[in-house]
Amino acid sequence: MKNSNLKKTRRKVAKQAVAARSKSAGAAAGKPIDLYYWPTPNGWKVTIMLEECGAPYTMIPVDISKGEQFAPEFLAISPNNRMPAIVDHGGPGGKPISIFESGAILQYLGRKTGKLYPRDERGRVEVEQWLFWQMANLGPKAGEANHFRKYAPEKLPYAIERFDNEMNRIYGVMNRRLADRDFIAGRYSIADIACIGWVSRAERFGHDLNAFPHVRRWREAVIARPAVRRGLAVKVEAAFRVDVTDPKVRAVLFGQRAR
Repeated sequence: MKNSNLKKTRRKVAKQAVAARSKSAGAAAGKPIDLYYWPTPNGWKVTIMLEECGAPYTMIPVDISKGEQFAPEFLAISPNNRMPAIVDHGGPGGKPISIFESGAILQYLGRKTGKLYPRDERGRVEVEQWLFWQMANLGPKAGEANHFRKYAPEKLPYAIERFDNEMNRIYGVMNRRLADRDFIAGRYSIADIACIGWVSRAERFGHDLNAFPHVRRWREAVIARPAVRRGLAVKVEAAFRVDVTDPKVRAVLFGQRAR
């Protein structure tokens, strides 16, 4: 995407109401955080966190079906050519800072706002191990399970069974963890925020949660939070028009190689 197109997109979305949704006394004095976003479970992590923290933000769509994630302007912010990413114009020392990787963004926002990320070392470790568990297990494996079930050009029974079994194991881990606590790290935290987008789509991804009652109870409790509902509701109209059967779209989404 050319620089002029990115600027036009920014000007357009800056007019949207997303930035004006939430205003906290601490954040309202500075510029809204720029959120580079597409409506996926990874993108929802950041919209939910921003809503929970009451931080004003401007949502800037990055159409991953068109390859906008490879624009030089975006790569300067997210060198892994993945969204979400943020630019906080009121970063450390009052200077802008850009951050990529959803887990790192959650940690940064937690430290910046003092919300949903413990300050004591024991509490922080408890949250971090489950945050990284999501980044390494729940998210990637759910994505693979969904891909081989819905998007693979041919149905591969081995791949489908392999990742279905892994997701069953992962939900079993969550279920045991939640058997004696309300939230993943005890208190509601960025660990729950990291997980909820993926678990909210469990059935759509082909996973039956009836065998995991503690996960279902947790999901209902988290989705009932107003900020979570607002974060999950941040939409991009173009996302509803993506045709994943289009060879050009599939090449961008599923055929990426080093550039």
